Amino acid sequence: MTSTIRSVPTGATRVAAVIGSPVRHSLSPALHNAAFAATGLDWVYLAFEVAPGRAGDALQAMRVLGIEGLSVTMPHKAQVADTVDVCTPAAAALGAVNCVQSVDGRLVGHNTDGDGFVDSLREEAAFDPTGKQAVVLGAGGAARAVVVALAAAGAAEVVVVNRTVDRAVEAARLAGSVGRAGGLDAVPGADLVVNATSIGMSGTGGPTLPCPVEALRPGQVVADLVYQPLDTPLLQAARSQGAVAVNGVGMLLHQAARAFTIWTGVPAPIDAMRAAVADRFR
Repeated sequence: MTSTIRSVPTGATRVAAVIGSPVRHSLSPALHNAAFAATGLDWVYLAFEVAPGRAGDALQAMRVLGIEGLSVTMPHKAQVADTVDVCTPAAAALGAVNCVQSVDGRLVGHNTDGDGFVDSLREEAAFDPTGKQAVVLGAGGAARAVVVALAAAGAAEVVVVNRTVDRAVEAARLAGSVGRAGGLDAVPGADLVVNATSIGMSGTGGPTLPCPVEALRPGQVVADLVYQPLDTPLLQAARSQGAVAVNGVGMLLHQAARAFTIWTGVPAPIDAMRAAVADRFR
């Protein structure tokens, strides 16, 4: 299952990569190369800047060069979903792929974002969504992945709150019978509150909180998908109200861990990957 750790790639080294634009800021190389080192796998992970609209070319290069795993970030997730040979049900429902697996010459598109988020809740906050009430703030790609995953994990209700009601309704439909669009008045009664907007992100300006502080309460889990800054205004507000705060690094870590296992068939070394991320935030 494992091989000797090598300090430099060889002719036998297997390759995985991330594509995006921009991509040089990506934490994925640090995460995955730490995982390969910890497991002794003779793999290397690189970052490739791919211009908008050129994801199809990147997938063709994946086939030609024998790249065995690909992470996909903005702005390519939708185009990749349209270009791979087959999508998993979650990726097809979302119309977005963040992980491509090469299987016997066929490219399989996955979306590990939502399941990675649920994994982070279970590990970082000991929170199981089964039977719980959840509120998701936002209706973009990350929000939609979270909505699908929470419904699949057995949430009793998933309420989507968004400034544009039509988009909230569309996102809520992805949760099936447990999904509905709603307003901020749903926040106080929720067991889980998820910020899937950019509110609170460094450099965005404008409001710093996606919901009123007084809507948060003890016993809730409040998760912010923003991880720059690591400790967002929402997480600070959540702790001040006695709620459990979960930052966005957990989702980043666990979606990458799922991709690692999809590509290699090896359980991801979560501790080594977490340490690699922590080094970047010191």
